[in-house]
Amino acid sequence: MKKSINDLGDVKGKRALVRVDVNVPLDENHNVTDDTRIQAIVPTVKALQEKGAKIILMAHLGRPKGEWKPEFSLEPVAKYMSKVLGEDVLFVKSPVGEGADKELANLKDGQVALLENIRYYKAEEAKDDDMTFAEELAKLGDFYVNDAFGAAHRKHTSTAKVAHLLKPAVAGLLMEKEIRCLSQALDNPTRPFTAVVGGAKVSSKIGVLENLIDKVDNLIIGGGMAYTFVKANGGKIGNSICEDDQIDVARAIEKKAADKGVKIVMATDVLAADDFSGNGTNKVVPINEIPDGFEGVDAGPDSQKAFAEVIKNSKTILMNGPVGAFENPKFAEGTKAVLQAIVDATKNGAVSVIGGGDSVSAAKKYFKAEDFTHVSTGGGASLEFIEGKVLPGVAALDEK
Repeated sequence: MKKSINDLGDVKGKRALVRVDVNVPLDENHNVTDDTRIQAIVPTVKALQEKGAKIILMAHLGRPKGEWKPEFSLEPVAKYMSKVLGEDVLFVKSPVGEGADKELANLKDGQVALLENIRYYKAEEAKDDDMTFAEELAKLGDFYVNDAFGAAHRKHTSTAKVAHLLKPAVAGLLMEKEIRCLSQALDNPTRPFTAVVGGAKVSSKIGVLENLIDKVDNLIIGGGMAYTFVKANGGKIGNSICEDDQIDVARAIEKKAADKGVKIVMATDVLAADDFSGNGTNKVVPINEIPDGFEGVDAGPDSQKAFAEVIKNSKTILMNGPVGAFENPKFAEGTKAVLQAIVDATKNGAVSVIGGGDSVSAAKKYFKAEDFTHVSTGGGASLEFIEGKVLPGVAALDEK
């Protein structure tokens, strides 16, 4: 286990350099349109304030690729954060050098500052072992906290390198919760353990499927990737999305599951459309008899019932990816049904973890975060965690 801010000694008056993930969407007037990630770091900020630390937040916004582009400035985020925290957040225009020293010199105990977009510096994302930029950043703090799970899979200066220089280096409360919930689901699940894996492509989920087969009792495979499996078994998939170069991989995954005694649950019927906009003909057909000119876009009613039945009888559920093109309301019923079954199972005492960008979007669209045990804040990071990969931002933190 990694140390967290709960393991810190007396840090009153000390400077906490905290990497956070406040990569939030802004509209054309630079207003925050979804503050989920800002709200998620509040417990860590409040806990450090209670300890009397001076709090210096560093973060990124978008992908400016080492250039100072005004549309990627974090200044509007600092203003919004001031509202959320109910106090002024000091915005520091130049994160390193004399400017930063001057602006941060008078920071009071419990006060919060946010540095300008750390990705304005090319050295933030540099793949080399040069530590010059890390040394500059490390001078700003007396200890390091990483609360940016959403960026933990990046081996960047602010997420990994600084942690090797500035000690102690500990997890924030959000990071701690992410690691704990995902680890518990994957490594110590109450059984039966069911994983729902969806999304468009088998190729992007090979690692996830391989790792989960070693851990789960049931594997529900949905979304566009299901059609590669159907084709591998000789089914007719019409114009459905399919990766012909992954057919052998699909067969290998099915064989591995059979060898391990893992039950793979696939859709038996699907909603097929002859127009992806949903404005053409939409009809329910068997998944292995999709007519030419039609593509599968959602799990059908029988499949929804079968998925829900498996989920209802599970004690741990992990969802990574939707089971249909839910962005179109006409193709959202399957994903909604799966999420409803997970919510119901959670009410009955199951542990539920929603991990990965699209499944999190769907979960938030139709339900509240509180309806699940844990909704992950990191898309790419949770995907790599579920694959069993080491996340550089987590690995760099101190062990308990």
